[in-house]
Amino acid sequence: HARALLQQLPPQDCDERYCPDLAEEERRQLRAFSARRRREALGQGLACPVPGPCHGCPCKKCGRKLNKGDPGISASRLGDQFWHPSCFSCHFCHQPLVDLIYFQQDGRIYCGRHHAELFRPRCASCDQLIFMEECIEAEGRRWHLEHFCCLECDVPLCGQRYVMKSGRPCCRGCFESLFAEPCQACGDPIGVDSEEATHQGLHWHARAACFCCSLCRKPLHGQPLTSRRGRLFCSDTCSLGRDASSTASDSSDSAIASAPSPDS
Repeated sequence: HARALLQQLPPQDCDERYCPDLAEEERRQLRAFSARRRREALGQGLACPVPGPCHGCPCKKCGRKLNKGDPGISASRLGDQFWHPSCFSCHFCHQPLVDLIYFQQDGRIYCGRHHAELFRPRCASCDQLIFMEECIEAEGRRWHLEHFCCLECDVPLCGQRYVMKSGRPCCRGCFESLFAEPCQACGDPIGVDSEEATHQGLHWHARAACFCCSLCRKPLHGQPLTSRRGRLFCSDTCSLGRDASSTASDSSDSAIASAPSPDS
C-alpha cells in the first residue's frame, strides 16, 4: 500500500524539501504548480451505496449500470458521476487509486504522478518534474541537463554521442568496452559505428573480411548461408568440404544484418 501510494503521489511533485538541488526559481515554480493542482484538481473519492435517484446510472468508466444500493465511488469535482470501485482508476496507468485520491482533468481522473506529467516533463534519472527551460529529450523520455550522464562512468553526455542501453544513456567508450558484442571472426568488439550481422544469436562485423564463408571466404552479406557448429558456409558443398564426416549441415538460413548501434 505504501509503495503504491508513493508511486501515485510522488512527494517530490509537491514538496520542495524532497528536491534539495533545485534553484530558487525552480522552487518557486514547484510551489506555484503544487498549489494550483491542489486548488483546481485534487479530490478524494467517496465510497458509498448508489442512492436511489442514481439507480440505473452508468459507471463513468465501463458504462455498465449501477443499481440502487450497489457499492459505488463518487467524485465531488465531477458532479453526479459514479464508478464501480474497481473502475475508479487512473486514466493513464489504469491502476486503482490508492485511498481514492485523484486529480481530475477534462472530466477524467488520474493518479498524482500522471496528472503532473500532463503539464511538466519528468526526469528519467531523478524522477523529479523538470521546471528548467531546457532539458534533454531522447528515446521518448526527458532528463535534466545535468542528469543526462553515462550509466557507467557518469560522464555528462549533453552534446555528446551516446548509445541507449536498457533505456539509459551510455557513453561510446563504456558501451564498446562493456557491452559491445565480440565478432565471431576477428574477436574484436563490434563498435558503435560498425554494421553488424547476426545469425542464431552470434555476431559478426558485416564487412566481407569477417562475415564470409569459412572455407572459400565468399562474402555472405545478404546471401543464403549454411551454419555448422558456429561456422558459416555459403553452401552445403563448402560445409561438407570443411567437415566431410558429416552428411548434413546443422541449418540453412539467411543472416540478419543490422545498422550500427543507435546513438545520437
